[in-house]
Amino acid sequence: MIIQASDRLNTAQEYYFSKKLKEIARLNQSGDRVINLGIGSPDLMPHDKVIARLSETIVQPDVHGYQPYQGIPELKAAISSFSKKYFNVDLGTEEILPLIGSKEGIMHISWSYLNPGDKVLIPALGYPTYTSVTKLAGGEPVYFPLKEEEGWSPDWDFLDQLDYTGIKLLWLNYPHMPTGSRGSSEIFQRFIRLAREKGFLICHDNPYSFIQNDNPVSILSIEGAKEVCIELNSLSKTFNMAGWRIGWVSGDQSYLDPILKVKSNIDSGMFKPLQLAAIEALNLDGSWLSTLNRVYSKRKELVFNLLQKLNCSFSRDQAGLFVWAKVSENDGEALSDRVLQSSRVFITPGFIFGESGRQYVRISLCSSEKMLGEAIERIS
Repeated sequence: MIIQASDRLNTAQEYYFSKKLKEIARLNQSGDRVINLGIGSPDLMPHDKVIARLSETIVQPDVHGYQPYQGIPELKAAISSFSKKYFNVDLGTEEILPLIGSKEGIMHISWSYLNPGDKVLIPALGYPTYTSVTKLAGGEPVYFPLKEEEGWSPDWDFLDQLDYTGIKLLWLNYPHMPTGSRGSSEIFQRFIRLAREKGFLICHDNPYSFIQNDNPVSILSIEGAKEVCIELNSLSKTFNMAGWRIGWVSGDQSYLDPILKVKSNIDSGMFKPLQLAAIEALNLDGSWLSTLNRVYSKRKELVFNLLQKLNCSFSRDQAGLFVWAKVSENDGEALSDRVLQSSRVFITPGFIFGESGRQYVRISLCSSEKMLGEAIERIS
């Protein structure tokens, strides 16, 4: 007898990268060595001080038990100081909820606020998890277009004419993934006014704040934001700690309490040595970010070279951990498959971020200059 999975899984598919990594693994096992330029998993090490802090604390006898669901007070204080230093946002510790990664936070937030049938505004190009989690929570995605000719800004004509009945949440993400658009305070201000007028909650997903971006901005720095906004952030990209699974959500306590209610029934507090090492990362000086971005700037130039060989067009002014490019043949998936089969180089097709991305590809900056050089040679 086969027990059927729940009906809610009919709304979700296996994550694209999960499936593609299996294909790449099969090619590698057959003797080919695929260069994977698809996934934004930093290949660089965390700072030495962060590793040392973890090593020092992991051997202590009193750190291996359960930890508070809300995170240890020292971590929340470090996040507060970090937010003030880089975003000029004042956060009380009650306005911060550490998470086991911000991706998990997307699920927690959706379960906290969505009833079956509630609608969620999502960029027509964006992180696929916004859509899949909305559906798993019983919500209905509503996609708003982005205008390429205006630097991938929201289509305000569409938003001004939209019927907001039933809309409960809005997902925003600046610097935007996958397009690399930096956004602006004006965009935030306009969405905040809209949320106050129509009565929905803005969830700003902000993991790329500091990558190839000289002006990191938190939506919570905008006047009136805390009335209608919460924000996710993470150590994954900024501090090369993706596998450590350390993130947080911030905002007014009244918005965080429902999320804690969900979180405390699903997971537990993070391993204390990880939290203590995270504090070390958050307390690093600005030279860490400068050094990190110099590495990514050099890699980005190589990615531009690679894309030119594939006859792709792109903006050189992109923030974040990727380069987004338009293919000449109108089908990014076909180009991705051809490059994988002919050159054993994997680049991400743009359609996985939304149907309006079909003519695009995305390349990650998370490969060494040597690896990118080899990819260019293979494609050449």
